[in-house]
Amino acid sequence: MVRLYAAANLQEAQILAGMLAHAGIESQIFNQHSQGALGEIPFGETYPEIWLTDERDLGLAQKLLSAYERPVDTTQETPCGKCGEPNPVSFSLCWHCGEPL
Repeated sequence: MVRLYAAANLQEAQILAGMLAHAGIESQIFNQHSQGALGEIPFGETYPEIWLTDERDLGLAQKLLSAYERPVDTTQETPCGKCGEPNPVSFSLCWHCGEPL
């Protein structure tokens, strides 16, 4: 096992674990319940951590993590291939016709 990331909170850790699972990468979240001990133990020890089960997945997992951390330029638009309507780049389906972008 290899540690990939220390998340700011449990919700972020679960989002990242879901992204990894969707890509076929098995991971585990450690320190899920340790935020309740904040103040009793050092705060750096309470962050939820994402650990990869297979070290061979590290390269792909780091690429996914990099894409997750990269800010999305919300000023760009993508035209729909079916109806031609412009859609924000953050959309995965056309707002007008529902076609995948």
